[in-house]
Amino acid sequence: MKGYIRLLIAVIYALAVLFAGSTIILNMTDKGDEGRPYRVEAKRIAEKIENNESYSLDDYSYITDVVKISEDIETGNNDYLIKNIGGHIYRFDYTYHNENKSTLTVFYLCFGMISLFVICLMVYIYFRIIHPFEKLSEYPTELAKGNLTKPLKEQKNGYFGKFLWGLDLLREKLEKQKAEELELKKQNNTMVLSLSHDIKTPLGVIELYAKALERGLYKDEEKKREISVNIHAKCEEIRRYVDDIAKTESEEFLSLDINMGEFYLSELIGTVKNFYTEKLALLKTEFIIDGQPDCILCGDKERAVEVIQNIMENAVKYGDGKRISISFSKEEDCQLIHISDSGCTLSDSELPHIFDSFWRGSNTGSQSGSGLGLYICRTLMIKMNGDIYARIKDGNMIVVLRYNYGHEMLNGL
Repeated sequence: MKGYIRLLIAVIYALAVLFAGSTIILNMTDKGDEGRPYRVEAKRIAEKIENNESYSLDDYSYITDVVKISEDIETGNNDYLIKNIGGHIYRFDYTYHNENKSTLTVFYLCFGMISLFVICLMVYIYFRIIHPFEKLSEYPTELAKGNLTKPLKEQKNGYFGKFLWGLDLLREKLEKQKAEELELKKQNNTMVLSLSHDIKTPLGVIELYAKALERGLYKDEEKKREISVNIHAKCEEIRRYVDDIAKTESEEFLSLDINMGEFYLSELIGTVKNFYTEKLALLKTEFIIDGQPDCILCGDKERAVEVIQNIMENAVKYGDGKRISISFSKEEDCQLIHISDSGCTLSDSELPHIFDSFWRGSNTGSQSGSGLGLYICRTLMIKMNGDIYARIKDGNMIVVLRYNYGHEMLNGL
């Protein structure tokens, strides 16, 4: 803010200096005979008269008449010069339009308009862009502090429309995630309390049976077998509780919303191409998109981009960096997208597990990661009524995405 004000002051000062300097230079050209050409012509004619040489006024642009006069003769013509030549008085009539003054007038007018435009533009930028942005710059800080309920004031100008929309969308998403986390925490606490209550009963029974067996209260072998069966049943009951917990946790630790619709394959691949062409070029990785068709697919375009980005990032991390390619094929009423990267070192025995949550292969090495990328891809593809699978061929990892065609596409088929 202060820096822009200093810049505005510097621009005004520079304009003032330029105006003053230009005025001085233009005024200097109006001094001396060089700035008054009629004086030069009058001087030349005076020399000819003094030397008794003939002359013609047609040869001169400014002097219109030369008259020998007495001192008491007056004239109403203000555009003349009086010269004393050989003891005689001569009047030199002339016509002259001071072009320098016109130039100065035009210069002052143009310079003033340009200066006013520049100053007005900078003031406009300050009040319409710099000052509003200064206020908006506090909003991300509030989001970082966790203040998700602070309203975002709308601006009347359209310069920050998309920016404001993005910030508000981010705020809503963070607020939603916070609410989901609180709800999940509440559910977990409720589940833990319920679990602790439910498990107490079978654990109490097992404990009683164990103490009875320890003290040798049951002598009959048939009774002991019955107790053993009961203990096993209670263990199975506890195991079911644990399996339910594991299942609930695996379903709820990620919230992946899908907005089903239809989109063009060319839009999807175009977004991926724009994002990765420059990035892979910097990594010196060959990026090939082979024979891209165009069709309408069912799904969520934003989530579809996320799926391919996850796969591409894995290819960058765990491939050899030589080549990544995207190709296409058809399968009945489905469109297949093949994403292949060279230099796969994953073993065939590990391939069935790559879509499991929190699983990481032996080829990850020192690369950081959570083991959730491909799990998220599979979850998203299933929610979009599609599928994902992978295979290893000739040292290449190939991940295949299957999308259903959109309704318009199916009608055309």
